[in-house]
Amino acid sequence: MAQLTRRQLTQGVLASTAIVPWRAFASDLVGQATTVPSGTLTDSGVTDSQIVLGVSTAFKGPSRGLGIELYRGAVSYFAHVNDQGGVHGRRIVLKLRNDGYQPVPAVENSVKLIVDDKVFALFGYVGTPTVTRVLPVLKKFQDRDFLLFFPFTGAQPQRQPPYDEFAFNLRASYKQETAGLVDNLMAIGRERIAVFYQADAYGRSGWAGVRAALKEHKTKLVGEATYRRGEQYTAVMRAQVERLKKVNPDAVICIGSYAACAAFARDAIDNGLEIPIANLSFVGSENLLKKLTDEFGSESERYSRWLVNSQVVPSYEDLSMPSISEYADLMQRYDPTPPPEFEEHDYVPFAKSFTSLEGFLNAKLMTEILVRAGPSPSRALLEDAVFSIQNHDLGIGEQVHFSPERRQGLDQVYYTIVDNNRFVGLTDWKAKFAV
Repeated sequence: MAQLTRRQLTQGVLASTAIVPWRAFASDLVGQATTVPSGTLTDSGVTDSQIVLGVSTAFKGPSRGLGIELYRGAVSYFAHVNDQGGVHGRRIVLKLRNDGYQPVPAVENSVKLIVDDKVFALFGYVGTPTVTRVLPVLKKFQDRDFLLFFPFTGAQPQRQPPYDEFAFNLRASYKQETAGLVDNLMAIGRERIAVFYQADAYGRSGWAGVRAALKEHKTKLVGEATYRRGEQYTAVMRAQVERLKKVNPDAVICIGSYAACAAFARDAIDNGLEIPIANLSFVGSENLLKKLTDEFGSESERYSRWLVNSQVVPSYEDLSMPSISEYADLMQRYDPTPPPEFEEHDYVPFAKSFTSLEGFLNAKLMTEILVRAGPSPSRALLEDAVFSIQNHDLGIGEQVHFSPERRQGLDQVYYTIVDNNRFVGLTDWKAKFAV
């Protein structure tokens, strides 16, 4: 397939859309026949026995842990739904494509999912640089009423015109995460805040959020440093560390991937920058920590003690919440793995993680929407099903509601630190990080 540019999409010039062969996945965890037989699937993405959702995500590459864990959480819930008879007698089936957290493959995959695979809706994408490039695709196909549900990004483009009408979000935004981090750091006297960020749409989205939050406190960034998307943990971040050390920051807020942010934390501590190093939820906390523990073992506490990560879902250890308990049970019961063609043999999934919990909650809410869409679901009426969700109990202590003016379900931001090689809730910022 020829690479699709945004200009080609907006002008309606689509490249060849030949299907990439793929195999059924995850041992019936999502559907009995995940390759939809020719001629049985209409443009609606619905058959008598299936509802097909399209997923383009990072199953490979340096951010594969995000795509894999988000997928695993979603599949554990969809498998449960299918084992109970599905939604109005239809199994939920996922059509999967790998984009490696790269914008061009994400665009190509989305066109294939819409044009060739004829899915009902798009679901569970990962990343700002990918999603921001896919939004114009949805606008191009707006006459077919395609929607993107619950992408793993807190960026603004899918939350504001001209593209907000094509997406629904569950998670809190990066603006909310960065504002919370800035507010808490300022409250304990850490007022000289710098940023380390990925040089793309994701990084700039978080960078803008930090700047806006600091403006509310009538102050500015004291420094910033960047890195290129796709950097591995083996990357040397000493130049970025030295750049920030020169401005004498009290804290650094990182907007990046787990491999790069782990490398930055390593090089920061090794070069004397021992200050709070904050990360947004997108980083993938468990994967970040694993990079450090794999290298330093019992000495990793020297590095992890400075980490403070924001999250957009509660702790997966809080079994007092009904959906957290259900998540723990279903993840153990199904223990889903990626399909063989996307399997990375050197990646070991986590039994539980913030990312897979988010995927689980995404699937739980998606199922509720499909239930409300009724026995004859259509894309044209799918928004009405979403807007019918008012003060809905998702089982995590925060109610979800949508409306034409509100296309984000949750607002809560949580904060975590590392204790005994695992992330736990942070309740006292002053005791942990006061100057």
